[in-house]
Amino acid sequence: MAWRQILFGRRLVSACHPSHNQSLSSLASQFSRFFSSSAPYAVKVGIPEFLQGIGGGVETHVAKLETEIGDFSRLLVTRTLKLKKLGIPCKHRKLILKYTHKYRLGLWRPRAEPLKA
Repeated sequence: MAWRQILFGRRLVSACHPSHNQSLSSLASQFSRFFSSSAPYAVKVGIPEFLQGIGGGVETHVAKLETEIGDFSRLLVTRTLKLKKLGIPCKHRKLILKYTHKYRLGLWRPRAEPLKA
């Protein structure tokens, strides 16, 4: 509860130590610096953008997946046996399935620009 109040900029009232409130407010201002900018994400996500975001050589299967599966929403529910029948290697199937699961849960999205190595 206290962290929630710190994150949303509310002031905590403490009966124990008045200096405690000051330290929490300074902590909140320092803590907000870490979350000031967010990474740019691709607005429209299709099969090519999704596979480019995954990386690891998976982007070589863009043409095959677009012709056989067609739609990005269908890729999100595709199972491993379907990908195996398309001739996609095991390592690439694992990456595709891992990131489709993360995308469905809202934990991952492909970036707008590729990371600089």
